[in-house]
Amino acid sequence: MRKELVKRCLLGAPIGMAISTAITIAISLVAGDGRYYAVVPQLAVDCGSEIGAVTLQAIVSLVYGAAWAGASLIWEKDDWSLTRQTATHLAVCSLSALPIAYLMRWMDHSPAGILRYFAIFFAIYLVIWLCQYIAIRRRLAAINARMRERA
Repeated sequence: MRKELVKRCLLGAPIGMAISTAITIAISLVAGDGRYYAVVPQLAVDCGSEIGAVTLQAIVSLVYGAAWAGASLIWEKDDWSLTRQTATHLAVCSLSALPIAYLMRWMDHSPAGILRYFAIFFAIYLVIWLCQYIAIRRRLAAINARMRERA
């Protein structure tokens, strides 16, 4: 289990960086002024330079990707109920996401900003979870139908 956790974290880290980079490119394209927005401006101020902020964001993106990839092992705990798997996965992911989002200034540093961040985080999590749940249910229904045909 530990070997698989390390393997997934090592695979997830560069994926986290790739997604982070893709997000900064998308934000820059949406801004539409021809500039590249690598980090939140306040993060550059906090770090003392833009390169310092970009370096920090790259490191944090590696950690973020590793955390999510490692958390994927929770879904393979066959002796756990779906409710326990979901609650544990949500807890691990949200507890890793909050300090990162706060440090990277992806949210306002206020109680309202934290609540808004969590509302968006949970809404996105719920939509993804529901899509996955529906897809799995459909696959299981198809498998069960094929098994009934063979019987």
